[in-house]
Amino acid sequence: MQLAATRIITDDVDTLVGFYEKVTGIEAARLHPLFAELRTESGVLAISSSQTVPLLGENVAEAAANRTLVLDFHVDDVDATYAALQGTIDTFVNEPTLMPWGNKSLLFRDPDGNLVNFFTPVGD
Repeated sequence: MQLAATRIITDDVDTLVGFYEKVTGIEAARLHPLFAELRTESGVLAISSSQTVPLLGENVAEAAANRTLVLDFHVDDVDATYAALQGTIDTFVNEPTLMPWGNKSLLFRDPDGNLVNFFTPVGD
């Protein structure tokens, strides 16, 4: 088995796709006006319109309602990334912070309130 993608359901695909393109530097593949994918070597971040939810089942997902998911992105230099994102991110959850497990992490929220973590491993 292989995880194929992590999908975010949103009411505004264009805004969320534009946000992730800007903060990651990855151009999204727009497979449909209601669906896009940002593809990396290690996985895919899919962004889907809330208009597609009825295709999945009645009330199975709700846009902008998640407070448990963290999207982790490994970056080369979290401090440089933090500096580059100034003016792009309205509010950071924290500044680059050394975590007990050996990553330096930068947390912020996307336009739908999903938590995003850009991190760089430090030390051994």
